[in-house]
Amino acid sequence: MLLYMSNSAPTSRSTPRHSVSVAGVVVRDDGRLLAIQRADNGTWELPGGVLELEETPEEGVRREVLEETGLRVDVAELTGVYKNVTVGVVALVFRCKPVGGAECTSDETTAVQWLTPEEVSERMSKVYAIRLLDALDGHGPHVRSHDGRQLFAVR
Repeated sequence: MLLYMSNSAPTSRSTPRHSVSVAGVVVRDDGRLLAIQRADNGTWELPGGVLELEETPEEGVRREVLEETGLRVDVAELTGVYKNVTVGVVALVFRCKPVGGAECTSDETTAVQWLTPEEVSERMSKVYAIRLLDALDGHGPHVRSHDGRQLFAVR
């Protein structure tokens, strides 16, 4: 997959750009999924964040998961691409396996927990829960769009 993001300053005539983020669906051998509770708004989500210009998507996932949870992961596969049309963010979501470290919170998280798929559906909004559930179904990568509150129908 080739990603390009210009580092030049936007001009009044430039085409609007998307922000690229990455997230990790970290799955334990017992099937539980890693979730974080965000410090800024209290919502439950996947560990992840903005992809830095010098990083590959896989490097970004490893960095974000480590920063937010204290865990090191192996990145296995791309499971989905999710566009938030309201804010112009495209999220690349990867299935990962924990390989070390110790669970801990960070400045960005108030809780780090291993959840069952049922608990994911209960705690997360649908636009974020679907990312974890898509990673488990084995039919990806999925491509979906949402407005931050609801998923759009696939055309």
